[in-house]
Amino acid sequence: PILASAHENGCICLWSIQGNLVKELLPFSKYPSVPLTALRTDISTKMLLAGSKEGHIMRWSIASFLEDPQNSKNQIKEELCWRAHSNEVVDLFHEEEKNVVVTASIDGSVRLWHAMNGYYLGYFGQPRKFELSDISRLILPCDVNNFPTTIKEESKHMEKKNKCEYPLMLDRNK
Repeated sequence: PILASAHENGCICLWSIQGNLVKELLPFSKYPSVPLTALRTDISTKMLLAGSKEGHIMRWSIASFLEDPQNSKNQIKEELCWRAHSNEVVDLFHEEEKNVVVTASIDGSVRLWHAMNGYYLGYFGQPRKFELSDISRLILPCDVNNFPTTIKEESKHMEKKNKCEYPLMLDRNK
């Protein structure tokens, strides 16, 4: 078993049940690290979802890592990031049968997203029924203007590095 904790610096820590730190992750993003406010796995623990204070949702593939955390070939891969709300995400969950992610924000909105590509499916309280099978149209909520970002390759920024390779030095001559 692995325990996951989300932190204010945007880092996710994975712990053994003995309390030893197994891995630290930072989301890959063009935005600076922001506090993570929600953390959830699906029932089969194949994916890890995190919500941020700025309304972003990030999805990682964790299945191969959990099979053998000691094997360095089994990595945690961030696969997707999207803006779900304009305010803080307070809760989220993945509904595996329908393959959707439900997100809730501090502003009171609850929204539905396709889990594999981050496409917006609607919000709770809307007048029309949810069309879960039609993901061909890429629409966005009125307060979000960023499309989902697919993370295609591993980034060196995903794992938190404690060692600084190029420290800043003051050069008074320049």
